[in-house]
Amino acid sequence: MSLRPDDHRRKWDKAEYQKLAQERLKTVKDPSEEEPVQRENLKRRDYKVDLDSKLGKSVVINKNTPTSQSGGYYCNVCDCVVKDSINFLDHINGKKHQRNLGMSMKVERSTVDQVKERFQQNKKKMEEKKKDYELEKRLREAKEEEERYKEHKKEKRKDRKRKAEEDFSADMPGDIAAIMGFSGFGGSKKNI
Repeated sequence: MSLRPDDHRRKWDKAEYQKLAQERLKTVKDPSEEEPVQRENLKRRDYKVDLDSKLGKSVVINKNTPTSQSGGYYCNVCDCVVKDSINFLDHINGKKHQRNLGMSMKVERSTVDQVKERFQQNKKKMEEKKKDYELEKRLREAKEEEERYKEHKKEKRKDRKRKAEEDFSADMPGDIAAIMGFSGFGGSKKNI
């Protein structure tokens, strides 16, 4: 640097700074020599996100309460607390969380064969559901048919009782039946 009083501008010693730069380059590794971090492609979650477990519950929080038990949704991967469910979903689908899980934000491209296979799997699932539904429907129909059959049997029994009562009262005159103590089988009150 120049220290002349008539020159107010700084002057840099280029040779000295060139030497410092060379030394720094010797100590610092070349970024191209480092192995790039291999992250797996983004994949589907294999667990259900629990948003309802703390819903409607009260928790006492003081200064000694651990962050995982404080109010809001706790992310144990990133060690952070998010206050509401929408922001929590944004967080777990976000770049920072996915990086902490060891995933890149890239998605594997599907081939035509993979898409056809997925369609076949979904078709099989739909057929199984349809079979289950048909089975439930058939069971329900069988139960209804059984109930109708029981009702029909009850009606037949009632008809037989009525016919028997009418036949019995037709065989005996009304006075004799009254003396003997039967005026009928208790179905309806008739004045004979």
